Amino acid sequence: MRIDGENGTLLSPGSSAASNSSADEMIENENHSLRDRMADLEKKVHEQTDEIMCLRSTLADVLRRLSTVEGAGRLTTTREGPGRATPTKDQGGRGRHHNHDNREVFKRVASSSSSNIPGRSVSTSHIRRGTHYQSTSSLYSDGHSSSSVSPAPSPSPTQAQTHAPTPHALTTHAQYVRHTPTSPYTSPMRTAQVGALSKRWASTSDFATPNRVTHAHFPTPTNSQLTRAREAQYNPDEGVVKLYLRGRPLNLYVPTSVQETYSPTSPSVPPAAKLKLEWVYGYRGRDCRNNVFQLPTGEIVYFVAAVVVLYNVEDQMQRHYLGHTDDIKCLAMHPNKLLIATGQTAGHDRRDARPHVRIWDSVSLNTLHIIGISDIERSVACLAFSKADGGSLLVAVDEAPDHNMSVWDWSRGERGYKLLETKCSADQVLAVDFSPVDRSTIITCGKNHISFWSYDSGMLAKRMGIFENRERPKYVTSISFTDAGNVISGDSNGNLLIWQRGGNTVYKMVRGAHDGPVFSILVQKDGAIITGGKDGQIVEWDRELERTGNTIEIPEQFGSPRVVTSGRGTQLVVGTTRNCVLEGTFTFPMRPVMQGHTEELWALAPHPGHHQFLTAGYDRTCYLWDTMAHTIVWSKDIGEPAQSAAFSNNGEIVIIGTTSGRWFVMDAETREMYSQHQDGNEPIQVVKFSPNGQYLAVGSRDNNIYVYQVSEDCRKYTRIGRCQGHSSFVTHLDWSADSQFLQSNSGDYELLFWNGGLCRQIVQTAQMRDVEWASNTCTLTFATLGIWPEGADGTDVNTCTKANHSSVLATGDDFGKVKMFNSPACHQKARCLEYSGHSSHVTALGFLHDDSRLISTGGRDTAVMQWVVSATSSSTSSQH
Repeated sequence: MRIDGENGTLLSPGSSAASNSSADEMIENENHSLRDRMADLEKKVHEQTDEIMCLRSTLADVLRRLSTVEGAGRLTTTREGPGRATPTKDQGGRGRHHNHDNREVFKRVASSSSSNIPGRSVSTSHIRRGTHYQSTSSLYSDGHSSSSVSPAPSPSPTQAQTHAPTPHALTTHAQYVRHTPTSPYTSPMRTAQVGALSKRWASTSDFATPNRVTHAHFPTPTNSQLTRAREAQYNPDEGVVKLYLRGRPLNLYVPTSVQETYSPTSPSVPPAAKLKLEWVYGYRGRDCRNNVFQLPTGEIVYFVAAVVVLYNVEDQMQRHYLGHTDDIKCLAMHPNKLLIATGQTAGHDRRDARPHVRIWDSVSLNTLHIIGISDIERSVACLAFSKADGGSLLVAVDEAPDHNMSVWDWSRGERGYKLLETKCSADQVLAVDFSPVDRSTIITCGKNHISFWSYDSGMLAKRMGIFENRERPKYVTSISFTDAGNVISGDSNGNLLIWQRGGNTVYKMVRGAHDGPVFSILVQKDGAIITGGKDGQIVEWDRELERTGNTIEIPEQFGSPRVVTSGRGTQLVVGTTRNCVLEGTFTFPMRPVMQGHTEELWALAPHPGHHQFLTAGYDRTCYLWDTMAHTIVWSKDIGEPAQSAAFSNNGEIVIIGTTSGRWFVMDAETREMYSQHQDGNEPIQVVKFSPNGQYLAVGSRDNNIYVYQVSEDCRKYTRIGRCQGHSSFVTHLDWSADSQFLQSNSGDYELLFWNGGLCRQIVQTAQMRDVEWASNTCTLTFATLGIWPEGADGTDVNTCTKANHSSVLATGDDFGKVKMFNSPACHQKARCLEYSGHSSHVTALGFLHDDSRLISTGGRDTAVMQWVVSATSSSTSSQH
């Protein structure tokens, strides 16, 4: 018994216990209420932060658009001459740099967004001076900037490792780049030396400063390499120049008009015409995940090849980030929705295309940080910014055998600061993410595992996910977080699992959510959950993972939804396994905003009279594209992998050559197949109509050229004969302007001439020195002698083409580069302008009928790129 101190009554032990229990209950209720209020406050703070970031981004976009209008006005007043191409929206204003005041505004916007990130210790002024690399206008254009912006030369992966520049040096170089739009320091000697040793893929090191080139280390060439690098020799008496490829001589006859004055070593100048990347067709969804986001400005950001595309669907405008040197494999968006991190793979030449991560500003397209150059071994598989602390950390997973995971304080210094690194898993890792409520929690998933990591005091503690008595999936294919911090995972069995916050055991399971793997999980702001699976279904769930009844069926032609993300309002943006980007809602059907090829791409044919071109590849699909509307006019499944294509001279018929030796005659408008023909069992490498339209030449991989008589408006084809004489497969061919002769190249570096109507080889090649050729697609001729770099092995240059109405020659090579030369490029080491974007070998090039644009296709990167050709009076700004 005890006495109550307030009223003096006696209390029994039972009543005392009841009183204590009641008090505990009240305290617990108060604590619960307090936690709820704190959670609501945190949610409101996050929402307000998001709104502030969106407003900041919108303001920057408005300023950029105002500057675009100003640039368009200046462009209109300064444009001269009737022969210039009509500018599109991309050309008009977005291809000009902002004035000085606007540049400073952008810098302040980008710097303020960066300085608000917790953990950032670098001052705003230092960021602006030391870590913003001004654009070199897609690395190539003559203006201050371009709608395709890329970092300045200094942050080359190789150079960053060996020569880390001081902040003062960076400032000086950045100022130089701002006032000098093209870099005159590219070293042809370096390109030649590297090319003699191994094939070098796209790299920003081509724009290195002289001191860096001087200190670069290259192995000593062997005797065989020195033999391959022999310079061309000219015999003026016979008018023959001898070109050496892999030590083998090729005799090229000099035209009579230039015999007396010709010298293969005479200096040359780069062309006046320049290229600017206007549009990129394609998207990489077939083997990449979580790589589509929508920015607050309304732009959809995704990647293909070595280009990150920022696509405003409503305005039909694209911007391009061109900082990467090889295939981009992953993409992550910062919580402020302004900064983006992208990771790339290693190229064939590890010196120039080393795997690394670039963090850049989506408004200005300036590179802020480059991390992981010497730490990532093979490729960046997946990336994620931290969320609970405002994005001060970045986690990256390497595709090396140990699948190393590294955590970075990315904003500390120009190259970031690696906090720790650990072996992640022996098996493939498909996704990584930070918890939105616990700063120290990281989740990874992939083959045979889902792992829960806790970061504390510089150490990572790992706990494997425990499935208990549930079926263990072969792959955990996707992860996401609820607003309470619970983890939702999808697996290859089509199941959804919930893992409670802080735990590593399954709390709830939904069997058969999809018929097949769950590729994507999206948790929306209202708590609704949307999943996309290999079955082509997009399904909406409530907070308790109960179906709401809303579903979307993706048409089979577009593939399965690889990633589902939020768009504007209730819209969803979907990236698919067949390299398409779709937009739509549960009410309105999905529509494609971007489509692309899914397998290796080889066939390209510009339309002879319209702003259109046709592409076809190993995915058995042909597309006819419109270059002004940037859309697909039609597509057709031809049932076989395609290797080559050509339009008839009137544009009504298209010929498509396949890998089986079969070629089709198809109506270019109705897609009706008129006939099909078989020439051997090897791929049809090239098809080409004669200028008068009476003949069709078909070059095969079986070493032969088949010539056909064309009649009945290009609908009937009768074989005349077969040109036999090549000792290797035919690679290129051209008709003479009078439709009498053919010239052709083969895989063993031959240049042969033929009488087209008789199908007989012309052995006296000296007689052909003055023949005028209707096209110039053969890579081994006198007119293309200068396109071969020192030490080239004969297969480095895959394709070339001459403009229809000007003396400009474009080439595409094995290193992903598109180059522009003056034509004829008949002097060795001819100077050129060089452009990057493709991450694979460039397989085909073609000028539109009016030469206003150049189209390029990448082989395995499946990208189609559209370049605006602009002629300038100055040709002194060389990239080579």
